[in-house]
Amino acid sequence: MHICTPNHLHAELAKLALEHGKHVICEKPLAIGADQAGELLAAAEASGKVATVPFAYRFNPVVREARARVAGGSLGPVRLVHGGYLQDWLASPDDDNWRVDAALGGPSRAFADIGSHWCDLAEFVTGDRIEAVCAQASTVIGERADRGSARAFEAVAGGDGARHAVDTEDAVTALFRLAGGARGTLIVSQVSPGRKNHLHVEVACAEASVRFEQEHSETLWLGRRGGAEILWRDPGELSPDAARLAIAPAGHPQGYLDCFDLFVADSYAAIGGASPEGLPTFADGARSVRIVDAVLASVAAGGWVEV
Repeated sequence: MHICTPNHLHAELAKLALEHGKHVICEKPLAIGADQAGELLAAAEASGKVATVPFAYRFNPVVREARARVAGGSLGPVRLVHGGYLQDWLASPDDDNWRVDAALGGPSRAFADIGSHWCDLAEFVTGDRIEAVCAQASTVIGERADRGSARAFEAVAGGDGARHAVDTEDAVTALFRLAGGARGTLIVSQVSPGRKNHLHVEVACAEASVRFEQEHSETLWLGRRGGAEILWRDPGELSPDAARLAIAPAGHPQGYLDCFDLFVADSYAAIGGASPEGLPTFADGARSVRIVDAVLASVAAGGWVEV
């Protein structure tokens, strides 16, 4: 069963599907709050069914190549991790979407919606875990035009002039600490003009740095003190796990939708008894919710919070 509803319905529908013996693919956030996510994870584990969450950027072959190079040790120990996820589709007071409403999307919007993807990628590539966060959030547009059922990324002109107050954040900036000792910074925004889907993660290791940019997703930047190189998504030059996902020949671009296709294919393969590398499960979805909760707690407390 595929669950692609507004966020507040995810946990209820996923639990019902598991109770009826269904395998589940549930959009993130898995639930509203870590307690609910933990209950859903327990239900999935007890059911024995395949239960996955589409952290689809994991399925970009150059992301897998970055992960393989960090894990292989040739870049040296991880020292710093930084980057962000910037969009502009809610940059105007005339922009609106159901995600803006906390009753439908949950108490976090920008971070739960796109910051969660960044954190999953940072942990996936480094093989480490975000241990603590210190965050601040801002709602820079306090009132928006009421666009009702406006779709994400859809420009909607006109309207009847009705407006509503905004109770979710437009942007988050955060410091964080990884369990292995590395430090990092992150900026998340849905109100950055000119940035369409600027997801970027850079991992600085002792010997080299590696950087992935979703808007340039055919390449991986690898930098050393003596120079830098661009690694292309060439199946013949990639590590085995990355090459497995490189379904198009070099020079024939793969994109965002291909990542979703590959995620679904691996989820279905798992239903068939396979154990695909890097498949994001409800355990990953529940962890993501814990990070979101820690960010919200840090914003409220004004200091560091353990995840």
